Amino acid sequence: MKTRKLLIILLIVALLAVYYLLGMDYLKQRQEGKALASQLTDNTRALAQMPEPPGDLEPRLAAARASLDTVRNSLPGKMNSTQIVNTILKLAVECKVKAIPLVTHPWTTEDFGDHGYSIFRLNIAVTGTFAQLVSFVNKLETGELKTLIMEDISVTRVVETSGEESTPDGIVPINASLDVAIYTQPPTSD
Repeated sequence: MKTRKLLIILLIVALLAVYYLLGMDYLKQRQEGKALASQLTDNTRALAQMPEPPGDLEPRLAAARASLDTVRNSLPGKMNSTQIVNTILKLAVECKVKAIPLVTHPWTTEDFGDHGYSIFRLNIAVTGTFAQLVSFVNKLETGELKTLIMEDISVTRVVETSGEESTPDGIVPINASLDVAIYTQPPTSD
């Protein structure tokens, strides 16, 4: 009989422990349910206040993609480095500056976002007056090489040595170092 009472007591204690655990879990889930219901109400209210998206999104997206393709296809194919240098030197003659390509780097391919571009970089030493330099830089940026980017420019005044006469009309010659890059379409991988 003692063992029977002991088993009943143990069974009651075990049932109370299980009931306690289940009850606490139920209360916890009930509180989480109230919090989620409150969140759902707030989100529904916020969604009701949002304006409807414009109906012309698809045509606008198609127009933007077409514009992107047009711009992407307007990039020239890979150009001849010698022709690029010759074009720059012709512009220098037109602008009456002395230009010397000091450093030319080999063509590289760089990725910007999802697209790659071939890039030809070179450094040019230029000597002339300020007005001539401005004209040269302007013609470089707006001339035949449409995808030319001026990456860096540094200008210094030419210091006269002690036996030279000053230039006529007080015009001071300057030296400039230009770092330019020409972007083209990447080589096709066939």
